[in-house]
Amino acid sequence: MRILPFLTVITWMISGPVWATEPDITAAKALRTGERWTIHVTVAHPDTGWDHYADGWTVEDRDGNILGFRKLPHPHVNEQPFTRGLAALEIDDALKSVFIRARCNVDGDAVARYELVLDRKAD
Repeated sequence: MRILPFLTVITWMISGPVWATEPDITAAKALRTGERWTIHVTVAHPDTGWDHYADGWTVEDRDGNILGFRKLPHPHVNEQPFTRGLAALEIDDALKSVFIRARCNVDGDAVARYELVLDRKAD
């Protein structure tokens, strides 16, 4: 019976999350105070506990240079999605937007980046 191994593989592939789900940035906002920025980021990730959780996010320029990092020191199993901030960021006035990339303690940095346009109208 050659069909049994085939069905076993197919069942294994569709029976649940075989591949990890990377953290997802669902929202972000930036507030400027003087020369510094505070970035608030909302992250969604199927945290399972200390063994697998979203453990941070970076603020990057278009080229991927890191402007800031927010460490998330614990899982948020029962708080999804969740929002955390990073204050006192220095962002060059030439930048019109920044990019946010989430990460988890198992899979590392997410592939997807969230573009956040900086509102400089108050300047």
